[in-house]
Amino acid sequence: VQLQASGGGLVQAGGSLRLSCAASGRTFSAYRMAWFRQAPGKEREFLALIIWNSGSTFYADSVKGRFTISGDNAKNTLYLEMNGLKPEDTAVYYCAAARTGGPYDTWGQGTLVTVSS
Repeated sequence: VQLQASGGGLVQAGGSLRLSCAASGRTFSAYRMAWFRQAPGKEREFLALIIWNSGSTFYADSVKGRFTISGDNAKNTLYLEMNGLKPEDTAVYYCAAARTGGPYDTWGQGTLVTVSS
């Protein structure tokens, strides 16, 4: 599977963005999908995951209640809806895929989100 992330941009604090991650080459049906981010000078941070065939989700405390992960099976696309954005959310956001029981071994190219104060 190949992943293509999009939807990043510049937004003011308190605003919203929706990131998309389109997959090609294989469906997500046997996958665990996730969003991560990496801010300048910081390590990559896990944000949220979705178990594709069950719809179960899990969130990091830093984004719980503000971000929502979802997927569209028909479009083979993963989403991250981000609300209440803060300057500290500024980072490059990555989508990733893992086969059941395996590591995240497929990554999108990243999309930059900049939140101005």
